[in-house]
Parts: sequence; structure tokens; C-alpha cells
Amino acid sequence: MTRTIATKYSDEGPKSPVGTFQLNSHQLVTMNKLAPFVFEETCVPRRVLELFSVKWTSMVLYALQCGTTRTGELQRRLPGISKKMLTQTLRELERDGLIHREVFAVVPPKVEYSLTPLGELFIEPIEMLYRWGNQHADVLAQLSLRRGKRAQAQDSGDSGDATDTTAP
Repeated sequence: MTRTIATKYSDEGPKSPVGTFQLNSHQLVTMNKLAPFVFEETCVPRRVLELFSVKWTSMVLYALQCGTTRTGELQRRLPGISKKMLTQTLRELERDGLIHREVFAVVPPKVEYSLTPLGELFIEPIEMLYRWGNQHADVLAQLSLRRGKRAQAQDSGDSGDATDTTAP
């Protein structure tokens, strides 16, 4: 039996319900106001989530929290990033208003990067993610190891533990 316990609509209209709903006699679902829109391309929070999904974005921002930095120093702070990827990431962050790029008219050319006030506000959520990663490092390492074993088993044609879905 399906019945609605409460219906409340957000400002976006009747297609975006918020509140608690009873889908059947034993299941309650609470819907978030943003849930129907978070996957739309025009959703601003989606862009923020996309920033976090790019591998080097949060690391470059985190490296810049120490102050104004030149490209070479950033590359030394971020082992593994190529010059091309660093340049691309810096351009995107500048375009998004998270960093400031200052070019000095000297020979050889000198370019420095720093966080904008908006970029500084981005550091706190990055630190929260880093703390979460540190708190769960053991579990994440076990999952990564298991994922590697599954991939290796699949590559060798052996199903191995590829169907094992239990937590570590």
C-alpha cells in the first residue's frame, strides 16, 4: 500500500517535492530540496562537485594555501603532476575565480599564483575531505588492495574473488 505522509513542494514548483514520504507501509524516504536538481548541468552545486572530482584541483588549491607561489615551486610540491596538467589545472582554477595569476614583465618571465578570497574559502572543505581520508585510510587501503586483486584476476581470466562484495 502506497500513501503519502507529507507533501511539501520547494520554490521550484510541484516537480520538486521535499519532505518525508511513505513509499509503502514499511519504507520512509526523506527527500532533499536539491536532490532533483543536483544532476542538471545548470546546477551550481554540481560545478562545485565537479571541481572536487578533477584529480589535481584540490591538491593545487591546498598547495597554494601557503601563499603566493610560482609554477616551478607548485610542481615540486605536487610530485607526479606533469607541467601540462599543472598549467591546465591552473588555467581552470583561474577561470573559475579560485586563484589569481600575476604576470611580471621581466626577463625571464615571472608568473605567480595565489588564492582568491573565494579560493581561500575552498580550503576548509578540502581539509574536511583530507581528514576523512586520513580517518579511513586503513579501510581505503584494504579496498584498493581488493580492487587491485579483482582487476588482476579478471585480467588473467580467473573470476577469483571478483564477486566478493563484503566490506573489509
